[in-house]
Amino acid sequence: MAENAKGTKENKYVAYVSTYTRGKEIGIHVYDVDVEGGRFTEKDEVRITNSSYLTISHNGKYMYAITDFGVESYKIKRDGRLENIGTASINGMRGCYLSTDYEDRYLFVAGYHDAKVTVLKINDDGTVGQITDEIFSAGLGSIIERSFLPHVTCTKMTRDNKFLCVCDIGMDQVKIFDFDPVAGKLKFKDMIRCDQDSGPRYIKFHKNGKFAYISHEDANKIDVYSYMNVNGNPEFEKIGSVSTINDDYRTSGSISCAMKFSFDHKLLMCSVAGSNSVAIFKVDEKTGLLDKRLSLPVSGDYPKDVAFFPDSKHIVSLNHESNTMSFFTLNLKDNIIVMNGPFISVPSGNCIITKKL
Repeated sequence: MAENAKGTKENKYVAYVSTYTRGKEIGIHVYDVDVEGGRFTEKDEVRITNSSYLTISHNGKYMYAITDFGVESYKIKRDGRLENIGTASINGMRGCYLSTDYEDRYLFVAGYHDAKVTVLKINDDGTVGQITDEIFSAGLGSIIERSFLPHVTCTKMTRDNKFLCVCDIGMDQVKIFDFDPVAGKLKFKDMIRCDQDSGPRYIKFHKNGKFAYISHEDANKIDVYSYMNVNGNPEFEKIGSVSTINDDYRTSGSISCAMKFSFDHKLLMCSVAGSNSVAIFKVDEKTGLLDKRLSLPVSGDYPKDVAFFPDSKHIVSLNHESNTMSFFTLNLKDNIIVMNGPFISVPSGNCIITKKL
């Protein structure tokens, strides 16, 4: 933390935005975050091919990015800039999502095109090492646009670091795997069977570890589950469901995209393409249930990702098809968002991550 003019400590934040490159060289943009003003200012660019998703290690020291060649590793410098420390193959087609376990010992990569989960060892220096396991999904789905095939879109550990949850958007399932942290191996344990044709895209856990939230791309909803580890067995119970779009909007024209918690996990936001909107929910930390506060347009086409500012007073939408980021002031007293300044140009944006320095 740096000292401001009054001599008091202030927090500094940095934002990373990944993009497709389409023959260009720059695939990650680095921004300083103006928390009070609700804006980003670009400070650096990183050369990488078609960075479709980013994740930061839980210790905050390293960042990992999807690339055409597998996974690239970066050391995060004190000012937030990135230093490339290596590339690792995932022995398959380009991934679409990645995450680490809560001890930062392994990296899990989701493969949409080849329906594969790849587990890779993370070395002590933050670089990505050898593949320790590869699991392919199998079966036939029901959505013709996806060729009736399985497609893995998300890999996320439970907060107790016991089970890996894998969203298969093609099969309308979330598979639960027991994870061996010594060998780095997965063993199928159970399954959450989602509604047919719902398209489970992401799963996220509240910071208290008691509740799981599954966003459904085609059904435009978020299902809420309680979670418990009972004698080594994962128990998920559905306790609620909320729509990500307004009732008067045609569901067939929309798909739910990103799902993000606020920094304090008191709010949850989901973006929706088609309606080109964001829905913001208040999270009941005791029951886990969601209360929809607003669903409003973001002035951009295909909001592929969104993010809260650290103080939850502003949000940003990454609009993939209109090649922009749009910024808004969040007013939950009146349940509105108000555009905050001009667009920032970002070509084919995919993912936003904001980090405290």
